[in-house]
Amino acid sequence: MHSQTEGSILVLTDAVYSGGYVLRITFSDGAMRDVDFGPFLAASTNPLIRKYLDLNLFQYFTVQDGDLFWNDCDLCFPVADLYENTI
Repeated sequence: MHSQTEGSILVLTDAVYSGGYVLRITFSDGAMRDVDFGPFLAASTNPLIRKYLDLNLFQYFTVQDGDLFWNDCDLCFPVADLYENTI
């Protein structure tokens, strides 16, 4: 893990669809993580979350203001959890 300088805030700078339920996420410190959202989506019992098992819906995400979103916050995750790949 790259260390952050005192007072800096870790944010997402980019996310690219890699196939399946995997996104390659780039962070402001230059680190990249391949995050697999499949287990999280499959384990959920909430239909508003499970609908993203439809790959056509899953692929439509945005990176805004350093965060990752689906459909204006239907899904969003803490940046630290994405960085540590612990969703």
